[in-house]
Amino acid sequence: MSIFKRISANGKFVYWYNFWHNSKHVQKSAKTTNPRKARQAEAIHRAKLANDETGFRERKTITLKDFLKTDFLPFVESKFKASKPRTLRYYTYGAKTLQESDFATLNLGDLTDQHAGLYAAKRVNLSPSTVNCGLRTLRRALSLAFQWGKLDRMPKITLAKGEKQRERVLTDEETKMYLEACSQPWKDVATVMLGTAMRPSEVFALRWEHVLLNGKGGLLQITDGKSRAARRMLPLVPAVYRALHARYKAQGSPPEGWIFPADTKSRHLEGGSAKNQHARALKTINAEAKKNKASEFRSFPPYCLRHTALTNLAAAGCDAFTLARIAGHSSITITQRYCHPQADAIERAFTMLTDAKTPPQLASADAKR
Repeated sequence: MSIFKRISANGKFVYWYNFWHNSKHVQKSAKTTNPRKARQAEAIHRAKLANDETGFRERKTITLKDFLKTDFLPFVESKFKASKPRTLRYYTYGAKTLQESDFATLNLGDLTDQHAGLYAAKRVNLSPSTVNCGLRTLRRALSLAFQWGKLDRMPKITLAKGEKQRERVLTDEETKMYLEACSQPWKDVATVMLGTAMRPSEVFALRWEHVLLNGKGGLLQITDGKSRAARRMLPLVPAVYRALHARYKAQGSPPEGWIFPADTKSRHLEGGSAKNQHARALKTINAEAKKNKASEFRSFPPYCLRHTALTNLAAAGCDAFTLARIAGHSSITITQRYCHPQADAIERAFTMLTDAKTPPQLASADAKR
């Protein structure tokens, strides 16, 4: 028998269990006078040893509020405090709203998309962008919890609808007009964005040691980003090469350092200053339009320069997978927003099909007519 009685120190008997596991003798008190409970204690001990061998550990439960405080916020602070303070502020605000939510005291494993929907419904008076700040923070927190082994699954979190998208595409005439109205260094930043489809933050943080100028063109390397896909190498089109080459010479051909230095905490150009220069350019264009009694130039956020570049690449025939690599997207689902096939592109596709060898089944069908 694997269980037996033994007299305890107080003179009463209790059940003990013993068994062999991996050539090792296991013997322990079940701390009960009930034989059925003693066998249950033995079974639990056997199961625990088996689970330890397979690497399984019983997961401790943790509430959303505690996870945000002890795990998520320290992580984002260490990751973004120095390099991306705006991202840190974004997640900090989102975490604050989540900690004040009705489901903050629920365990991570109990959270569902229904809780995200209730969160959005209670903040219907706020803009969709503000609501989605909290929902994106929740999505990011749960994703990290899943990566760190604190969750068995990653629940789907649906964002609030109605968020203003930065999807305007500038025409060639609008692009030329806009660049002429821009002051430096924003003019060069905008030129790089339009020529490489880089994110504004990626252009701000460019350094000379990551740029190769070979006399007529070159390459630039993006070493940091939202994901592994964001780290990529891009060629320099003539307009971007001319802008960077002129800036390189003006700075005394430095071997390293920021391409767009500024008197900021990060020591390079940041979004606040860039938005001010962008706003001044739009104001200059519209002042000239008013003077000439022309139509007003419709405003747009700076991120639309990236959208314009990606849309132009797609229109030129760049496939979604290559476009995703250029954009630094980890999924082509995001990239597909930039692919807007026009009527002539669809016609060209069918022309290529007509010019190709006709499939046998279609040829036989034609012969029967």
